[in-house]
Amino acid sequence: MAPTPVVARARFPARTVSYEPADHGIGRSRGGLTTKAHLATDGNGRGLAVLITAGQAADCPVMPAVLDAIAVPRLVGGPPRRNPDQVLADKAYSSAANRKLLRSKRIVAVIPQRSDQVANRKRRGRAGGRPPGFDSDAYKGRNVVERAFNKAKHWRGVATRYDKLACTYRAGIVMALTVEWLKLLGDMT
Repeated sequence: MAPTPVVARARFPARTVSYEPADHGIGRSRGGLTTKAHLATDGNGRGLAVLITAGQAADCPVMPAVLDAIAVPRLVGGPPRRNPDQVLADKAYSSAANRKLLRSKRIVAVIPQRSDQVANRKRRGRAGGRPPGFDSDAYKGRNVVERAFNKAKHWRGVATRYDKLACTYRAGIVMALTVEWLKLLGDMT
């Protein structure tokens, strides 16, 4: 008599991969659980708008939401100012859609092109068009945003992100940036 084959079966059915809900703002990547904070500051490094997204999400689609979140009240009265004079952003925000949005709002875009965009434009030759304008001297001011992040990350809760909900994590960043605003306004050290 031939031996009967043994079929192994798991005791419990396989579970599908569970993803974090959108309100957690946590993304999965090869590095583990990650989160991105998108920050808009003024020229002095004072935070104007903060958005939290999952770590694997692209930066390009977030720029319109960050710009919409900016609202600077006027001293004399009237509606708040919503459009900056120029936007200094890193290569991750470089896209034709973002440049078109900034042009429609009459905002100067100081965003370097990604290497793949440059290669695609050059590959197409004359049909690729002219490269977008880029002011390298103005781009040197982008370090203000990085310094604002650095000041916010002096807070342990912001640096380590123990919060589960994105709204709680965003509140921690807003609190840290508010303290920096107060330091600039008063004689606090």
